[in-house]
Amino acid sequence: MQITSLEPNEIFVFGSNAAGAHGGGAARFALDRFGAAWGQSEGLQGRSYGIDTMSGLGVLEEQARLFLAFARTHSELRFLVTEVGCGIAGYRPQQVAAFFAGAGANVVLPESFQAALSA
Repeated sequence: MQITSLEPNEIFVFGSNAAGAHGGGAARFALDRFGAAWGQSEGLQGRSYGIDTMSGLGVLEEQARLFLAFARTHSELRFLVTEVGCGIAGYRPQQVAAFFAGAGANVVLPESFQAALSA
C-alpha cells in the first residue's frame, strides 16, 4: 500500500534517525507532507509518528514497543505503518516485523510485515 494522503484520523508512521534529520525516504515524505519536525527523531509529530530505525535493532525494537503502547492509548487514531527499518536502515521485513506483533486493530502494518508475522 502506497501512502500518499491521510484521512483526518490517520497517522503516518515512518523510520527516522536519532538526530531527527528527515532528509530522505519516508522521513522526508513525513517532513514534506505530514508535519514531521526536523530535529525530532521519535514520537508524534504533526500527522506522523517517528521511530528511530538507525540506532540498531535493539533501539528499533524498543521504539516499536513504545509506539505500540502509544497506539493502544490512542484508539481514536489509525496508524499507517511504513516498512520502518527496511529502507535506508537496511533491515529486512523478517527482521523487523516481529517487533510489531500484537499490534492493535488501529495499527495497519505493511503487507511485508503481515506476511512475515503469519509465516
